[in-house]
Amino acid sequence: MLNSNLIPARKTENITYAIRDIIVLANEVAKTGKEMLYLNIGDPNIYDFATPLPIVNSVHQAMIENKNGYSPSSGIPDAISAIERDAERKGINNILDIFITTGASEAIEICLTALLNPGDNFLMPTPGYPLYTAIQSKLECEPNPYYLDESNGWQPDVEDIAAKINDRTKAIVLINPNNPTGSVYSEDTLRKIINVALEHNLLIIADEIYDKLIFSGKKHCALASLNEDVSCITFSGLSKNYIAPGFRIGWGIASGRREIMKDYLEAVNKILRSRLCANHPIQYAITTALDGDQSHLDDMVSRIERRATICYNMLSKIPGISLVKPEGAFYAFPRIDVADDELFVKELLKETGVVVVPGHGFGQKPGTRHIRLVILPPEEILIKAFERIGNFYLNYKSK
Repeated sequence: MLNSNLIPARKTENITYAIRDIIVLANEVAKTGKEMLYLNIGDPNIYDFATPLPIVNSVHQAMIENKNGYSPSSGIPDAISAIERDAERKGINNILDIFITTGASEAIEICLTALLNPGDNFLMPTPGYPLYTAIQSKLECEPNPYYLDESNGWQPDVEDIAAKINDRTKAIVLINPNNPTGSVYSEDTLRKIINVALEHNLLIIADEIYDKLIFSGKKHCALASLNEDVSCITFSGLSKNYIAPGFRIGWGIASGRREIMKDYLEAVNKILRSRLCANHPIQYAITTALDGDQSHLDDMVSRIERRATICYNMLSKIPGISLVKPEGAFYAFPRIDVADDELFVKELLKETGVVVVPGHGFGQKPGTRHIRLVILPPEEILIKAFERIGNFYLNYKSK
């Protein structure tokens, strides 16, 4: 008995994270001395973007002032007030609660945990961010994917959402701008989804962490700003808009009708209290970020948009590859004519050193194959990577 293996929990069996899983193979290829071009992780700081210095200095000053103990479970008052002001600037006025967490990912997990029992389900955008499917497995929930419509700029298919609601459905997840497609949802689409949520008394999980990274000609609309009755948690954080993913600071903003949300929000706060608090000194960056100089955003968006255009122009010219041009965030999700996207990605990596992520790691409509690209690297790196992808793909298809 002393040599018996420890048996992991069943709930971990289906947990995968394709974005980082591909690194295992990439590390092996890198050992051969091949030049590696990484287009897999949405971390702006490993490319040519840096956290604005006032944000960094605010954390440094907080540490010097010994703000190094525990904070209130929901976060420090000044930061919560700054988040409230930022939400109101977006038109979210019916705020019921705000809580600061260890990244938006913790906020998402807490809010789903407070809502779902084993066997319940939430409507998950497909393609979508794999954190949600990992949480789904941990909570022993039933998968319930809905599809984004590639032929309609990757807008959510509202009819598909409505058709997949059942008596165990508790929430609709929206990622806007979307990871991995870079799509930005129209106000008309959002209003239709709100109507579905109100009809079926569903919570909307509005993941809007890329909401300030919108390309020219598009406008982001905060879902919670469109209806004061809909039950909604809006998520954001410092990681993307403020180039600080390693700070691990995010937040949730609860809005809707208090009489409907009060018991649920008490459950959320029970979990918040039980895990003590988010990183205390880093919370002092929130007010500086949200209320301070925003000029870094113009430069950041301008550079990412140029890189999105390079991506679109180069990949769309390759026979067998098609791409809906990204409208925000910093990803692209090209469709490729291959039988197995995971095999393609692995062979691409071994042959060229270009690291991308197979589309199945984000979910995709049956019968389609995609890859996800991060368009953050400098232009010369992207051009080199896309040339390698194009040459490899044409050879791959000719075999």
